[in-house]
Amino acid sequence: MADKKSKQFQSKKPEPESTDPIEMLTKDHDKVKQLFREYESAGDRAHDRKQEIADEVFTELEIHSAIEEEIFYPALQDSGDEEGQKIVAEAIEEHRLVKQLISELRGLDLQDQQFDAKFKVLTENVEHHAEEEESEMFPEVEDVLEEELDELGARMKTRKEELKTSGLGEAAA
Repeated sequence: MADKKSKQFQSKKPEPESTDPIEMLTKDHDKVKQLFREYESAGDRAHDRKQEIADEVFTELEIHSAIEEEIFYPALQDSGDEEGQKIVAEAIEEHRLVKQLISELRGLDLQDQQFDAKFKVLTENVEHHAEEEESEMFPEVEDVLEEELDELGARMKTRKEELKTSGLGEAAA
């Protein structure tokens, strides 16, 4: 019986975050998608919980877009791969729209009818963007940057930790 409990306890240890850049970004996508589902299911009267979720979404998206724009996208752009450059140009434009929506949402009261409508638009845009990255950009990156993935992932992981400890997102709130 004691062995069973100790095995259960051991299996709950957090796994170290991977330095595979595609795995890292995909986990970010999954986390934000889960937060979107939590927001949707929180209910109309759960204002405090919905605000917490929205704030977490904003922070996660800001950190995620920063590591993509500072490290991941430039690596693909610098590869000289024409298809990769087109994909990055579209992704940067999608980020611009998401940043605009986050800025507008931060300026609204959660109980304002516009908040839920804008949050829904944010959700749809982010989910579309994540799907495109996973189906188009990530395979391109694996082909073009295969030799650089470990180093790229290590840089992204370091930068992500810096951004988390700097309080990115909280200052804008």
